[in-house]
Amino acid sequence: MPNYPSSIKSKLPQVGTTIFTVMSQLAHKNNAINLSQGFPDFESSAELISLVNNAMKKGLNQYAPMPGILSLREQISIKTENLYGAIYHPESEITITAGATQAIYTAIAATIREGDEVIIFTPAYDCYEPAIELNGGKTVFLQMHAPNYKVDWEVVKKLITQRTKMIIINTPHNPTGTVLEEEDMLALEKIVSDTDIVLISDEVYEHIIFDGKQHQSVSKYPGLAERSFIVSSFGKTFHNTGWKMGYCLAPKNLMVEFRKAHQFIVFSANTPVQYGLAEYLKNEENYLSLNSFYQEKRDLFTSLVKDSRFEVLPSSGTYFQLLSYKGVTDASDTDFAIELTEKHKIASIPVSVFYHQKVDEKILRFCVAKKEETLHKAAEIINSI
Repeated sequence: MPNYPSSIKSKLPQVGTTIFTVMSQLAHKNNAINLSQGFPDFESSAELISLVNNAMKKGLNQYAPMPGILSLREQISIKTENLYGAIYHPESEITITAGATQAIYTAIAATIREGDEVIIFTPAYDCYEPAIELNGGKTVFLQMHAPNYKVDWEVVKKLITQRTKMIIINTPHNPTGTVLEEEDMLALEKIVSDTDIVLISDEVYEHIIFDGKQHQSVSKYPGLAERSFIVSSFGKTFHNTGWKMGYCLAPKNLMVEFRKAHQFIVFSANTPVQYGLAEYLKNEENYLSLNSFYQEKRDLFTSLVKDSRFEVLPSSGTYFQLLSYKGVTDASDTDFAIELTEKHKIASIPVSVFYHQKVDEKILRFCVAKKEETLHKAAEIINSI
């Protein structure tokens, strides 16, 4: 046999199996209700599935153009202008990606060099830091805390150095369900003015926002839009996370660099799904109705558990709900999440895993993108604890 090296030095030595995989496997092993990993337990639209199937039958199964099929990019451009008043040219400022995670990685790979600093707000979605590290960057963390998880913009100012290349924001925010308000966006716009700082705005839950709040896309703020990669997700929007389909918006000068990396990371995304989505987006109710659809699920779940020993934390968006268990036990959130799965047959995600240095505030994240019967069964268990 060839004499291969016996060991390779890991570029991500601290990274193991993700908590989402661990908890989902534990849920399966224990036949537990899985409210851990963020995916629906109901089907995507039958109409959308039919549109994708029709594209397959028509033979639209070969490589799509590198930036995505034009008709889909045109529909995204129309949607963005209608919702946020921002114009992105479909030919030069919109790229279809193999999911939002790929778009985030590509934006980082296209812009971050050795030693560049990137500010992220924790608790944070787990793909940010590894992508920064793989590309030689240094992650700078700003911790947010329960129950409101507000960004302290005065602290952000102090974190910025000559090496700060990027800031990553996420609204509506996973895992906390908080949203950035207009005052937040204006504060950020003021901070980055007269700098070369680039932004990634993770807006994958843009259509899942509650209580009459408005999504504050960076595209609405010229001083932010001119320096931002905006990332969104069809999988989150249309209940088909397994299709791994997303997109990125950016001004032309940034998109040129994004596409340089994109073509060598995946080149292009699933062709028949793109054709199906291009048709499906023509009816704006297919995404505008999601706010009320998911608010009903959040409201059902929180009403069912409001008299339990768990405390319901505010959630203004996403399809996640945080519950504090301070009134139940002093156990760590990771230990309690495992106990709930093994003993009580309900799986969740401990929020401490979303921090760089674990901050355990005795809070668990539950996914409410589930059928009503699933939420009722989950609530029965929670109420019994």
